[in-house]
Amino acid sequence: MRPILILLALAGLCVSSLALRVHYDTGTEPCSINDHWDCGIVNHSSYALFLHVPVAAIGIAGYLLLGVLALARRRILLVGAALIGLGFALHLSEIEHNVLQVWCLYCVISQGIIFLMTLLSLWWVFMVPPKRRIARD
Repeated sequence: MRPILILLALAGLCVSSLALRVHYDTGTEPCSINDHWDCGIVNHSSYALFLHVPVAAIGIAGYLLLGVLALARRRILLVGAALIGLGFALHLSEIEHNVLQVWCLYCVISQGIIFLMTLLSLWWVFMVPPKRRIARD
């Protein structure tokens, strides 16, 4: 389970990095598809900042933390961090849907990644018994 969670964290890092690039870019975005799918509108809105920090940068830090927790086998902390990330992602989805009425492709992919990481981390905690260490003489 750990390698899958680490790979998902790396995928989240990549997607969040792409969203951060859009945040600072002023040109036409590659994910500007139509009136309902435009990463530029989402990443240039006032909602793209949280306490003056780009939300995408928070995503990068969050995925980095999730990857480190998975690597260190800190299952309970991983679940807690994933649940916080999922709650934040759901809040951002609500803003995209109800306020901006525009979706960011990178954000939706990131939301899918954090949802999958949350499910897998919960499964890892509750369904997979931890390996026991063998006592050495």
